[in-house]
Amino acid sequence: MNVDGTHTNHTGLTTRKPLPTRGRSAAAARSPGSGYLGDIRRFSILEKELEYRLAKRWREDGDRKAADQIVTSHLRLAAKIAMNYRGYGLPISEIISEGNVGLMQAINRFEPERGFRFATYAIWWIRASIQDYILRSWSLVKIGTTASQKKLFFKLRSAKAKIAALENAELRPDQVRLLATSLGVKDQDVVDMNRRLSGDASLNAAVHDEGNSGEWQDYLVDESPSPEAVLAGHDEMTHRQEALVRAIGILNDRERRIFEARHLVDEPKTLEDLAVEFKVSRERVRQIEVRAFEKVQIAAKKSVNERRVRARLHA
Repeated sequence: MNVDGTHTNHTGLTTRKPLPTRGRSAAAARSPGSGYLGDIRRFSILEKELEYRLAKRWREDGDRKAADQIVTSHLRLAAKIAMNYRGYGLPISEIISEGNVGLMQAINRFEPERGFRFATYAIWWIRASIQDYILRSWSLVKIGTTASQKKLFFKLRSAKAKIAALENAELRPDQVRLLATSLGVKDQDVVDMNRRLSGDASLNAAVHDEGNSGEWQDYLVDESPSPEAVLAGHDEMTHRQEALVRAIGILNDRERRIFEARHLVDEPKTLEDLAVEFKVSRERVRQIEVRAFEKVQIAAKKSVNERRVRARLHA
């Protein structure tokens, strides 16, 4: 991509600058328009071993060409996911661009040594970036601010389609009850959200994209659970963060300092920096980091599991 980074960030052995997620260079940062989908087909999917080597070169050596090759090989993935979000009255080109932003956020955080393929890791970031864009584009007055309201925003239209309810019509009482039960919300929440969505004229705007025609409301978001879980699961994420904080509390001062300096800051400390700070070898710092990470992982997992058990008991 030959993009210019703006911040210094540690990668394990050396320092590198993260790819700017809002840059305007190369295919990943260009504005998707006419012929874009055809253009990105020329980027081939990487073999697992090649992807791993490129990811290591980016993470350890700051090789931007390696990062660029990984990102461009996944542009079709971002576009495919973006196409599932054509039902919100927003330009598909902008939705794809936001998916590409998610790709670049993912490559800056990808750790190949954990054994996952980049696509598996990037899907979450692509969906999160697109959904954040949709929420920012729709006013909070229309959507609401709670996790349940955001969940309802993304799920109501597809749920209405299942029961053959008219898109911009008032719901019958029996339809309201059915939708509220299936979505796990109050009847009034369904009525309110239906009126908010029905009142937005842009959903009836004509669309002509890649040979398709009709109205925006004809396109429904993919019903796969993962995109919805990203937004509907905000409460779960909050509980996980709280579990992480409690888990960190079991570490001694040195373990906590090293763990936080290596994992919880925007510009992580290098092993060398921490070795100087604690007057030990780099290898010793690495050992302490690994031990602290394992402690936190075990404690956090235990806390999350205990919460789930309590939730089942009170269900």
